[in-house]
Amino acid sequence: MTMTPHGRTVIDRIWDAHVVTELGGERTLLHIDRILLHERTGPALLAGLAAAGREPAHPELVFGMMDHTVDTRPTRSEDPRAPSGSVFIDSFRQRTAAAGIRVFDLGDPRQGIVHVVSPEQGIVLPGSTVVCPDSHTCTLGGIGALAWGIGSTEGEHAVATQTLVRPWPRRMQVRFDGRLSAGVSAKDLVLALIARFGVNGGQGCAIEFAGEAVQAMPVEARLTLCNMAVEFGAWTGLVAPDDTTIEWIAGRPFAPGGTLWDRAVAHWRSLVSDPDADWCEMLSLDAGALAPQVTWGTNPGQTVAIDQPVPDPAAAPDGQRRAAMERALAYMDLRPGTPLAGTPIEAAFIGSCTNSRLPDLREAAAVLRGRRVAEGVRAIVVPGSTAVRAAAEAEGLDHVFTAAGFEWRKSGCSLCFFSGADDFGGARRVISTTNRNFEGRQGPGVRTHLASPATVAASAVAGRIADVRHTPRS
Repeated sequence: MTMTPHGRTVIDRIWDAHVVTELGGERTLLHIDRILLHERTGPALLAGLAAAGREPAHPELVFGMMDHTVDTRPTRSEDPRAPSGSVFIDSFRQRTAAAGIRVFDLGDPRQGIVHVVSPEQGIVLPGSTVVCPDSHTCTLGGIGALAWGIGSTEGEHAVATQTLVRPWPRRMQVRFDGRLSAGVSAKDLVLALIARFGVNGGQGCAIEFAGEAVQAMPVEARLTLCNMAVEFGAWTGLVAPDDTTIEWIAGRPFAPGGTLWDRAVAHWRSLVSDPDADWCEMLSLDAGALAPQVTWGTNPGQTVAIDQPVPDPAAAPDGQRRAAMERALAYMDLRPGTPLAGTPIEAAFIGSCTNSRLPDLREAAAVLRGRRVAEGVRAIVVPGSTAVRAAAEAEGLDHVFTAAGFEWRKSGCSLCFFSGADDFGGARRVISTTNRNFEGRQGPGVRTHLASPATVAASAVAGRIADVRHTPRS
């Protein structure tokens, strides 16, 4: 990396600690600390590696998860129900066994969504470099890791060499100043960011999320924030590690211990951005001024505050954007100028690597306690990991969900995307805690409104998109 007279960013510091060699043309060979695989993309990657006659350089640094095609029904079976799902699962077991890679398989108490399990188990640590053939790997920036999604070819190179070639990224800082109001969460922050600056607002950047609102967030909320950096067009996003991060990591199964812990903490505390850091771009939002957010269209940028009406394409700044808005409104069956709040829904989903951790479930349960899902609404909750599910059950949250009329599922990606395994039956308008809402994402013809867990819970009870600020919590 070419040094400048300016201060350094947290991204610079993590990057520099992993440089193997500079290749010229602003291309760098980086050491990769952890490689994560799952059964949906892992088999093809490992098959390609084997066909090339290569083996993992460090199989102990590669971790496999079963999450994308697994059955999440309470009566979970080996049959994933998804077309070809059993092929993915069986092949992944065979390929990882042959390569000496550990897998958190069905029945393992550590099983779950890769982006939930890896920080939960302490596999991913602050300041580490992490890759996975999955676009939402940036989630792991919530604990201060430099993490990004890759393709199968890059995955083969990473597994075979424990390195990857990367161009030097543009660095952006996004500040959320002020304190969050009641009913507003990290999900609302990131949706508001994308709505204001667009789905390409962070194009290709490595983003540090900072500011008073971020510093006040628990780690799980930071993971949510970083999860949707890719929806902002970013290469990755992260939050610099601090005392909150260190306390959260302490004692996790794969975290260092003893004197190694002390050394690690000393290093993590050095991963900060200087006041005069050389950012390519800086953005800011007033977190304290935000209301709960809900998407109205077919990308996360098509979002409004819940107390605002559906926007009118006539107000779009150009013809291309106007056409995109018109198509989205046609698909979503919404009319400009009508209130978004009050729109009837047919299903509600809480889950995904965005919002399926224990605090997310607590938030939703606080809204649902003592209430029932509206008649005609199908409601599903899928914990992000088996450990999250067990912790929620220890607190009695499962009883709150089931008493309210939610289906209490086992962990997996489930209806974050439509694989044929799970569906909403005849429901077509869904409010969901997931991260993508393009046409057909949750099933053919399904219209998805993205929102926070609390907003989803309040809407499930109301039977329509509802402002959680008007739903008292227990």
